[in-house]
Formats: sequence, structure tokens, C-alpha cells
Amino acid sequence: MTRPIISLDHVHYSYPESPDTAILRDISFTIEAGQWVSIIGANGSGKSTLVKLFNGLLSACEGQIRIGDTLLSPDTLYDIRRQIGFVFQNPENQFVGTTVLEDMAFGLENLALDRHVMQERVRHYAEKLNITPFLARHPSELSGGQKQRAAIAAILAMEPGIVIFDEATSMLDEQARREILAIMEQMRRSGDYTIVSITHDADEIEASDRVIALSEGHVIADGTPLSLMERADIMEPCHLIPSFYLRLARQLQHQYRLPVHLHPDERGIVEELCQLYSAK
Repeated sequence: MTRPIISLDHVHYSYPESPDTAILRDISFTIEAGQWVSIIGANGSGKSTLVKLFNGLLSACEGQIRIGDTLLSPDTLYDIRRQIGFVFQNPENQFVGTTVLEDMAFGLENLALDRHVMQERVRHYAEKLNITPFLARHPSELSGGQKQRAAIAAILAMEPGIVIFDEATSMLDEQARREILAIMEQMRRSGDYTIVSITHDADEIEASDRVIALSEGHVIADGTPLSLMERADIMEPCHLIPSFYLRLARQLQHQYRLPVHLHPDERGIVEELCQLYSAK
């Protein structure tokens, strides 16, 4: 049985220096534990501002935010921040240690964990993210994808229940982007994490369970990836293009009159085509 893990109730936000200019307006939604939710929108739509409200990096001007059963307030800020991890666009902004090992240990030291527990977590998550060979290296010596894997490992080692990816694949090459996307898919399958992903990447959006679209500080759509990818009135304001596989499925439907469904990946299309031609 699912349970709400992030709940926003009529949330408004304006920058302190411009109180009359609303960045977010009357935002209300609930994210269930274990969901992978993509947040999309054009630049300036309020996406990054929105997720910074979740753990009090920014404070809502109106409305309420709950993480699990806990109402976000100055008194609950510390407990809530322990539940949420951020992976940012540029992994170098997250590194504080002179080695990958020191960087992973830094977050664990802030949790005041026993040394043996820290060592075990570093070992476990370094193996899980395939960065064990890099533990003694300075982060600057790593490739973009390796840096991002190290940043994710440091976050996961603190074992948050909620992980926010703020355009975490946008600076990566194609191979590294696919590696990070595979890690996110593994996280979702494990059932241990709720993932919130700010992204412009069609593959990342279509891999998620749900999409929330923002425009000018409002929620303009909330639904499944395939349902939103079908809507030009959502895609165009968000400056998004459907993935290759969705475009291919549409071409098979309209140009070749094949009764295939929309699929976010190659496997679904190939299976349907095989079934169609084997039945002839």
C-alpha cells in the first residue's frame, strides 16, 4: 500500500527581494513513496525553486509542506533534511573532500555515525556505484560520468528516502547519461527510494512513473509520461521533443498504418512488430 511522502498544500513562493512577483503560485500535489516523478518546464518555470522548498533550502511564503507525516517547520528542518538527498547538475559543486573517499565520509560524519558503520557504508555504496577504484583519487581526475556516480554514491551512503536529481544528466555525454539513467532505474526498482527528477531529457522523463509540468509557476499538467508526451500544448511550452522511440511509434502508426502502441523504449516496439508479422 502506497503512502504520501511529499505533500504540498497551496504553496506560494516569491523571492524576498521581489515579494510581489510570485515564482510559484498555489502549488498542490502529493508524491507517493517509491514513485519516480519527473518535473518538467521551460527555463524559469520554477522547477528548481520548487524542489528547494522540500527541505527548507527556500521557505514557502504561504501553504504547507509535509515530508511523510512531518510538517516542514524550523523545528523539524534537521530531521527532514536527513531524509532528502540532492544530486545537482554539476557534480563538482557537491565535492568538499580532496578524495572521493573523503567526500563520501564527509556526509556520514555529519550524521555522527559510528566509524565502523561509516566504513561499511562507503564500501557498500562505492561497490554499488562502481567507484571503488576511484576512492583514493581527487574528483577532478574523474570523467564527467565518474564524477556524477561519485556524487550519487556520496548521497546514497547517507541513506535518504528521497533523492532529488536536479538536471543531473544534462552536462554528461551520451554514454554517461545512459549510465546515470540506469542507476536511477535500479533505484526505482529497489523500492528504497522516492525519486524526483528535474529534467529536459525525454528518455529520463519517459522512464519515470509520473510527470508534473510547470509553466510560469503553475502546475499545468500531472500525469503519465506517455499521456503528456501526446499533448502538444504541454510539450511546446516546456520546449520538449519526444524520444526517438515515441517518434518512431507515431511514424509506424501514421505513415505505415501499423497498429502499434506508443512505447518509451525499443523493446516494446520490437515485440509488437514481431507479434504482428508472426500472426501473418
